[in-house]
Amino acid sequence: MKRIFSIVFLLLLLVGLFVAYTLYKSIYTPNIKADKEHLLLQIPSNSSFQDVYTLLKKGDFLKDSISFYRVATLMKYVKDEVPAGKYQIQHTWNNRQLVGHLRSGNQAPMKVTFNNVRTVEELSGKITSYLELDSLELLEKLTSEKTLGDLKLNKENVLSLFIPNTYNFFWDQDADKLIERMKKENEKFWSSNDRLAKAEALGLSKEEVYTLASIVEKESLRNNEKPIIAGVYLNRLKKGMMLQADPTVVFAVGDFTIRRVLKKHLAFESPYNTYRNTGLPPGPIYMPSIKSIDAVLSPQEHNYLYFCAKPGFNSEHSFARTVREHENNANKYRSWLNQQRIKR
Repeated sequence: MKRIFSIVFLLLLLVGLFVAYTLYKSIYTPNIKADKEHLLLQIPSNSSFQDVYTLLKKGDFLKDSISFYRVATLMKYVKDEVPAGKYQIQHTWNNRQLVGHLRSGNQAPMKVTFNNVRTVEELSGKITSYLELDSLELLEKLTSEKTLGDLKLNKENVLSLFIPNTYNFFWDQDADKLIERMKKENEKFWSSNDRLAKAEALGLSKEEVYTLASIVEKESLRNNEKPIIAGVYLNRLKKGMMLQADPTVVFAVGDFTIRRVLKKHLAFESPYNTYRNTGLPPGPIYMPSIKSIDAVLSPQEHNYLYFCAKPGFNSEHSFARTVREHENNANKYRSWLNQQRIKR
């Protein structure tokens, strides 16, 4: 009887040791395939553990999916809803580390860069290309009466909320939190470097500065010229003259392939056409760089009222104080355009 008991005890001990070893191995053995090129896992909102398990298997992340399931159960990660987001996974992780990371909701931040856009529609598409958020949902939120009222903006100038830069967002960032973040970044930007005081000294709101900066941005690629061009437009505004800015005409017409603004373009009826309307257009025609915004806030003081491009492809401009000087400069540029056979 003792012999039988000893054999049974030994067998149970061996089984127990085997189970313990299997469990230990399941928990602590590295289980991520080292040859994976991309180790980012996107878990959509409202996903269950089963959805995550399917994503890991389809993405071929795991060496052993059964051991992962076992550890996830032990760690109580098997739920109807798990934290969503985009997660960076390490090659060396075991199941315990992987489950702990996914369960924590500790997402990898997404670097979202936006600049070089003309409209809030284009901006919405650019931002959401990085995120789970739908571009139409963001656009509708940005242009809703409630949001515009809260921001004290309108559909024409809501682009001015966005200061071009690179920002960190989580992949599952919702529209409300994104807009709130941009509001804080906007306030931070305008409260630094005496920007609000400078705008007030010019007699412009920060939205008007942004709008004028968008014109300066499209007029010149040269940062050293931007304060001069800003000075020209501010001189014209002070005198009550039309801005007569070609980029506003291009924006109004909506044909961004135009290289030569013609009389038919100047006659186009639009509140954005500054050849037909006095003052600033109702909103920005482009997202200006910070250099352009600061050029408007710190313009060069001079008596220039006119400028036009210089012949050549070097993006330089000729500046003039009188109509006669400007016509001479403009004729030189037109002659060069004709020589280059640039008709539109």
